[in-house]
Amino acid sequence: MVHVFEGAETAEPAVADSRAGGPVGRLLAGVNAVIVALSSVALVVAALVLTYSVASRYFLHLSTDWQDELSVFLIVGAVFMSAASIQARRGHVGIEAIVGLLSPRVNHWRQFAVDVVSFLFCAFFSWKSWLLLEEAWVENFHSESTWGPPLWIPYSLMTFGMTLLSLQILLQIATALTRRPL
Repeated sequence: MVHVFEGAETAEPAVADSRAGGPVGRLLAGVNAVIVALSSVALVVAALVLTYSVASRYFLHLSTDWQDELSVFLIVGAVFMSAASIQARRGHVGIEAIVGLLSPRVNHWRQFAVDVVSFLFCAFFSWKSWLLLEEAWVENFHSESTWGPPLWIPYSLMTFGMTLLSLQILLQIATALTRRPL
């Protein structure tokens, strides 16, 4: 049960049922589980790198030109790559003030409409990310920092994350179409 405005509750599950999408849903749930574990490690590594950066600058007066950029890459990768897993649990920020005021049938179609609009946006974002990734790969783009890592690395994380998110939303749309509203 999700608690919403004035103590009202909805029947929507807070955690996705891995059986809901059949074999595709189970495959995506498995991929999401691995990605969440890797994203968690990436966030810890980013925290360690930033801590090292601050300590080495303060105590040793060392130049730190690669730490900030590496941390950004790790954090961006963790955020984009784990977005599909968060969507599977419907964990993204949402305004639920009217959920408790609507009937379960109306909420089903409201959520369906939000999923369709979200899918259109994420699919467009994913498509543009693929174009950006291809351009960075073909043109051999590198960061302008002194470290200069290739930009296909963060662009690939963004691209694959948005593609997974689009697939997750599409799976939820397909599941909503096959499930009868309450």
